[in-house]
Amino acid sequence: MTWKVVYKKSVQKDLKKISKDIQYIIKRAIEEKLMIEPLKFGVPLRRNLRGLMKLRVGDYRIIYSINSEIVTIYVIKIGHRKEVYEE
Repeated sequence: MTWKVVYKKSVQKDLKKISKDIQYIIKRAIEEKLMIEPLKFGVPLRRNLRGLMKLRVGDYRIIYSINSEIVTIYVIKIGHRKEVYEE
């Protein structure tokens, strides 16, 4: 089963801050992992980010939520691991 991916508008700004080669790796991870099995590859977040999940791609993280009723993944934030959790 393939999941539908919906990006928050601010994700485009996040991607512009990342080099093209890393952007390619992130997009591939979304297509090959998140769109296939988001629960298997993702890790649930805790504390104030409870309900969200993360996917590790090198030093970068993809923060997303899942709506399993309509088979949709909402990508909320993409960024370096040191900065992505601050907002």
